[in-house]
Amino acid sequence: MKNTTVYSIMAGIVLACASCSDEFLNKADPTVLVADNFYSNEKELEQAVAGVYGMLRNHFNNEWQFNEYISDNTTLHFNVGNRGNGPALEAIEFWQYNAATPNVATLYNNIYSVMVNANTTLLRLPDANASDAVKRRAEGEMKMIRAYLYFQLVQHFGDVIIVTEPVSTPSEAFALERQPVESVYQLIFSDLNDAIAALPVSHPSNQTGRVTRGAALSLLGKVHLTRKEYPQAIAALNQVTTLGYELLPNYADIFVPANKNHKESIWDIQYQGDNLFGVHSSFIYTFAPRESGGAVINFPGQEGGGWNTPTLDIIAAYEPNDLRKDVSLKEGYTNLQGQWVPVPFINKYNHPHTIRGVTNDNWPVIRYADVLLMLAEAINEASGPTGEAFGHLNAIRERAGLDPLSGLSQAAFREAVLKERRIELAFENHRWLDLKRTMTTPELVSFLNAYGLRERANPTTSRGGIPFSNDDFVFEAYQVLFPIPEVQMRINPSTRQNPGY
Repeated sequence: MKNTTVYSIMAGIVLACASCSDEFLNKADPTVLVADNFYSNEKELEQAVAGVYGMLRNHFNNEWQFNEYISDNTTLHFNVGNRGNGPALEAIEFWQYNAATPNVATLYNNIYSVMVNANTTLLRLPDANASDAVKRRAEGEMKMIRAYLYFQLVQHFGDVIIVTEPVSTPSEAFALERQPVESVYQLIFSDLNDAIAALPVSHPSNQTGRVTRGAALSLLGKVHLTRKEYPQAIAALNQVTTLGYELLPNYADIFVPANKNHKESIWDIQYQGDNLFGVHSSFIYTFAPRESGGAVINFPGQEGGGWNTPTLDIIAAYEPNDLRKDVSLKEGYTNLQGQWVPVPFINKYNHPHTIRGVTNDNWPVIRYADVLLMLAEAINEASGPTGEAFGHLNAIRERAGLDPLSGLSQAAFREAVLKERRIELAFENHRWLDLKRTMTTPELVSFLNAYGLRERANPTTSRGGIPFSNDDFVFEAYQVLFPIPEVQMRINPSTRQNPGY
């Protein structure tokens, strides 16, 4: 089965590199440098590594579409007057995506674009005029990032092409073939084991944001958990618990920009606001309700995009007095005329900022609460709900102001952990893969269609009299994998599509 990503691969003939300074990960990509003329010294190697991190910012600007918005966690603030996003964002939300859906193609190409620069850096490392320590750390970072990207690819697309070195000509790209899922996982394991051996437990304060051994071990645990290899998941995740991470006492403090890269943070994508360097975040501008006119984002007349809107379904999932609810979402807002508008929005990334459109929120990829909940899940699957498993689950609940759980069966504990992950990690890009991991395909189809019926009967936001189409919120088994983008099929007509598309 053949596939190619010529657009992404050929883009990698040119290497985008970020300028390097004490603020290693918070600089823009001011220039483009040809890879053959680069890596002549340690500074250039560091620039290349920083460039890969810089590309991740763009990737994570859109990850919500494929991990939250596609699930029962979020929907959209329906725009009666503008139907232009029907073939793109709305197609993902309503499970109407196909090989021509442009946002799926963007996901596919963005991942491979980052991969190209990681591969180029790995290829040039042996000849770089840099210390062995710097080269070894860079190798660990690039392999950890590559493993993360391949984990996303294999989860979203199934069989995918494996590229571990830059491709310099179209003919080389056309020769690439999609590889079986198992081969992709073996590369992930190889890269993660190399990364764990190479990466430090922490970095100097002026290098904050680089991936660490803890990040690689956490991802290794998640990969094993996904494959239902529970003893291996427990072994990896237990190592993370020895590395000095802690739950913050106050849930809200996790997301405050002034407190970023704290003891609970294992891997955050770094953004920097309050300046015009071009490395800022702007998540609340995407997530705030349309027509909010400055009532949610504190700039005169400022509207939101109305995307990734918390569903009535997740709002109802919060237990009474859960301290996380008000931090994570708002059920509506009071407009400038003093009227209550019942349009929910994500609040985790809503913080004061000084420049319109420029926010300082990092994106949490892995945090310690995630590790503890994965560990509780793995222990329960391996041996039932032990005292240790309850301890990890209840540490999360107690911080949220909720009573501890006890006396659950294995099945009930499994459900409790999945629910806790939904609430604790809400809007952090975990829900879709959690559902896929914990349910069989028939179970997932039934679960999502039941949610779809609820949303059709009682939409989270008004549709202004426009009815749903017959196929909106109808999920079929083949949709657990995304289609290979149509543009890739045109580039190489011998490529076979994922079944069902």
